[in-house]
Amino acid sequence: MNYKTRFAAFFSVMILFNLAANFAHPVTPTVIQELGLNDYMFGVALAAMMLTNFLLSPFWGKINSYISSKTSMLICCCGYGVAQIWFAYAQTELMIILARMFAGLFTGGVFVSFLTYVVSVARPEDQGKYLTYTATIKSVAGAFGYLVGGFLGEISVRLSFLAQAGLLITVAVLFFFICQPDSTTSLKEISAGQLVREANPFQAFIDSRKFMTVAFALLFAVNIFTNFGNTGFDQAFNYYLKDELGLTSSYNGIVKALVGFISFAANMTICIWIINHTKMRRSLMAVVLVCSLSALGVTVFSNIALFVLFSVVVYAGYSVSVPVLQSMVASQARPAEKNLVMGFFNATQSLGSIAGSLTAGFIYSVHVKLPFICTFVVYGLGVLAAAAYMGVKKRK
Repeated sequence: MNYKTRFAAFFSVMILFNLAANFAHPVTPTVIQELGLNDYMFGVALAAMMLTNFLLSPFWGKINSYISSKTSMLICCCGYGVAQIWFAYAQTELMIILARMFAGLFTGGVFVSFLTYVVSVARPEDQGKYLTYTATIKSVAGAFGYLVGGFLGEISVRLSFLAQAGLLITVAVLFFFICQPDSTTSLKEISAGQLVREANPFQAFIDSRKFMTVAFALLFAVNIFTNFGNTGFDQAFNYYLKDELGLTSSYNGIVKALVGFISFAANMTICIWIINHTKMRRSLMAVVLVCSLSALGVTVFSNIALFVLFSVVVYAGYSVSVPVLQSMVASQARPAEKNLVMGFFNATQSLGSIAGSLTAGFIYSVHVKLPFICTFVVYGLGVLAAAAYMGVKKRK
């Protein structure tokens, strides 16, 4: 395959992966309620997965230099599929938490490998565009994954999980045969001791000192706050539809499909315009501010139509912010450190998601609107971090 055909195939399979990765989300509230588990489990379950995702993301970013991104995709998609089969048959809180932690070992590897593959293989002039495609596919295909999973859940909750596992294992093989090798060092060239050190997830965080600057730290802070806000909002929104409004999984899927359409339109127009024609640091602050104010709207208005409208704006704003942030981070990373930087970027996404899902799960039990208030506050902190980043860049 030539360069363009290979990337077209890569993005096509990425669409299938992101569809599959979201089949289980709309039925998870149903699983929690049918098993009679505590309400906070909707947040704890995701946080368990994000914890291991967070710990292993920098490791996958580093190990891809030795085994190639496509090998990591093969391993991680298969591992994720097995984890979802475990989740499908889990009956207790402990088993669900363990299944989600097992899934997190691999989910970080998939998303990091997408980023490392693009920054390693794409031509410099295509890198920003392809990173935008990656982020757009994640949000848009993910939204339609909700739709498919929601309707599968109407037939059988377990069917959503089993269909997910089957498709994840299928795309694992497709990625391996479509992608070209991008490793820079042979695994045979490193000693067993060095490999053990590379496998230490905390070492990767220590190694971030090689590239960390005040500007990078502020960008990663924005990443943490936006993912805290988005994940907490998303988890509370999904559970609110089932718990408070009594809607089935298919309605959740329909709403997320609407989000997908709007996010796609926003990413293909607003996002690309921001990256190509504006100072991204200013635009980033504006987008995060829109998310914060929209979350306030969700909190204030009780009308269902306005609740959904403001929720869609929160989702769309987040989907625009991701490729903008990715492009800003990737453009500042030195070539030799890009894998490590993108692994760290994914890790900070997970860190925000852990905090967001745990916080939403526990404060939802206090009052159902508290997670949305929290989203407003956390996105506000993201605005402050983005403003501080602007100040640092102006001084330079």
